[in-house]
Amino acid sequence: MKKVLLFLLWSIAQTAFARQLSEQAEISVITCGPGQEAVFTAFGHSAFRVYDPVNGINAAFNYGVFDFEQPNFYLNFARGHNRYRLAVQDYERFEYVYQYYNRYVHEQVLNLTYEQKQKLFDYLVWNAKPENQFYFYDYFYDNCATKLPEIIQKVFGEAVVFDGSHITNPLSIRALTDLYLKYQPWGDLGIDLCLGLPMDKVATPYEHMFLPDYVEQGFDHAEINGQPLVKEKLIRYQPEPQIFSNGIFQPIYVFALFALLAVAISLYDFKRKKTSNWFDALVFGVTGLVGLLLFLLWVATDHKAAANNLNVLWALPTNLVAAFLVFKSREWVKKYFLTVCAIQVLLLISWAWLPQTLHYSLIPLVIMLGLRAFVQYKK
Repeated sequence: MKKVLLFLLWSIAQTAFARQLSEQAEISVITCGPGQEAVFTAFGHSAFRVYDPVNGINAAFNYGVFDFEQPNFYLNFARGHNRYRLAVQDYERFEYVYQYYNRYVHEQVLNLTYEQKQKLFDYLVWNAKPENQFYFYDYFYDNCATKLPEIIQKVFGEAVVFDGSHITNPLSIRALTDLYLKYQPWGDLGIDLCLGLPMDKVATPYEHMFLPDYVEQGFDHAEINGQPLVKEKLIRYQPEPQIFSNGIFQPIYVFALFALLAVAISLYDFKRKKTSNWFDALVFGVTGLVGLLLFLLWVATDHKAAANNLNVLWALPTNLVAAFLVFKSREWVKKYFLTVCAIQVLLLISWAWLPQTLHYSLIPLVIMLGLRAFVQYKK
């Protein structure tokens, strides 16, 4: 039934679009501001708008649509096989969503000739066909924002030039994501935790356009046949001022509390000359599970940004086995915990010089791991 409905909607859309644009038609780039409703809304959004009052067309071509109901969605997401699609939506409804959540909406009307508008429109309509609308999503290199400059260059070729000279201080991909996660501390931690060294690559000016704000800047500094690509900018919605707060339930405070608890338990253990094995089993078991997850993301999925993750230096997958070894008293077990302790000490010393930026809130966890490994060694 759902497929039949989608087919009918597509047929209606095809009928509406199966015509030439009028001379009054305009094609625009729409940039929607970041939101704090969820991590995936924190980066904003981009889309094309096609407006033709003569033919009654006012459509958003939105490359950021995914379907939770598609077969094996969660498995494919975990493996990095994220299928997104281009959806053609009523523009007024599209914009209303961002107004409702108080997120700005900017419009850049493109400086195109009639023939260029028709050529771009024909491509978008072709791309929206059921057999063409899906693509494999990549966080940084193939998303709803990167699609816009990619398609402009695909349609117009060398006639379009994106001048990146306005990016005077290029940032790494990780630093760029951090800019948008100020009020999403747990999301920021999750991204820094799961994604490895590829995130620390300094992005080229063009690669900055994986973020909608930088797409807007990129189009502002682009030319087509030697003329500005944008002929007019409109502020379609200006948000009301908002105040956001992270509260005290932040990773750094939570992990610092665990570290203080570990210090207290360690002092108690030394005083009574026994170890709290139950606590160490929990600490090493949880960090081992995290390490196993990071290792699988690295070697068993298509998440390219998850490769070469130095977080496994503290979240050692072998800690999962060590969680059971705390109840054993053997010489090789003792050496294992001494090795873990040494790794944590070296990690703390070299923290600021590592090629991968590790999240600062993990420092208390590293201290806790090193301390409890030392207690187990002394046992």
